Amino acid sequence: MTPPLMRSAAGWAVALALLALLPFLPEPIGGKFHLELGAKVLIMAIFALSLQLLVGYTGLVSLGHAAYFGAAAYAVAVLAPQSDAGNGWLLLAAAVGTATLLALVIGALVMRTKGVYFIMVTLAFAQLVYFVVHDTDRFGGSDGTYIYFKPRFELFGRALVDLDRTEHFYWFCLVLLGLTVAALGLVLRSRLGHALVGIKHNEQRMRAAGYDTVSYKLASFVIGGLFAGLAGFLYSIQHGYVNPEILSWHHSGNALLMVILGGLGSLAGAVIGAFSFVLLAEWFQGLTKHWQLLLGGFIIGLVVLLPHGIAGGLAALARRWRAGRARAVAPVDDAAAPARMEERLP
Repeated sequence: MTPPLMRSAAGWAVALALLALLPFLPEPIGGKFHLELGAKVLIMAIFALSLQLLVGYTGLVSLGHAAYFGAAAYAVAVLAPQSDAGNGWLLLAAAVGTATLLALVIGALVMRTKGVYFIMVTLAFAQLVYFVVHDTDRFGGSDGTYIYFKPRFELFGRALVDLDRTEHFYWFCLVLLGLTVAALGLVLRSRLGHALVGIKHNEQRMRAAGYDTVSYKLASFVIGGLFAGLAGFLYSIQHGYVNPEILSWHHSGNALLMVILGGLGSLAGAVIGAFSFVLLAEWFQGLTKHWQLLLGGFIIGLVVLLPHGIAGGLAALARRWRAGRARAVAPVDDAAAPARMEERLP
């Protein structure tokens, strides 16, 4: 592993370890409310990471990403037993598989479009899925549907985790967030990841170099849908209820705001953006019923002050600190010092 990669892995390990300590903190910080809020933040972080792959690394701005999130959530609601806890492994596979298949179908249809046309077509397909769910009694219509029991995850007859316990569900979400970061990190360091970054910067040059750019973009689209489905699975079992609103365009817009807020082209930025967005929304809701005005104003101000997002601003500060430290410890050439002094004299 290269030194930058080692530092990145160490940073993620420390951050995840610190987050894992939340249930051990005294109340009210480590209480049920904050654990449920923390789990919500972790779920939204996975959702933002799935969109970061498209927007930040591939240059595909999608306003229909909530379709895969919602499709996975509804898959759990439809397939989960009504009188007993379902098999978590099967429900997870069904949810993620549904989201992935939907992303593959939609991606194959929209991948030939570009720019604003791509944005509008992804939005149109997401709205199509929204109205199918909204107008179908099998999915509960506009009222939504309930999931009465959290699924069981067992191995050789032994329960691995009790999702009915708030702290267990929080750790479960944290583990899946870590796996998401690791998986996307591997994707981005692979040939596929390098090709996606190249396509974002100059698709014509990549095509001239022999890359099948449509296939690469479709792969990015499907992988993003897969992890959006993972977030939708977690959302459905946390709330025990799903309704068509999780498929709507504003839910996709929230994910896009998280990515922009944290910083484009950064996995850490997506996570930071999700933390900031969810926690600020929670705080502002406690202040006023017009909390969306406060949140919108804050995001506008932050984008003006930090055009590269929170992660970009932190990275710039870190570079300045390292540069200042390097200048402070740089060796002084005593032989050249008098010559430099003479140059400064009039």
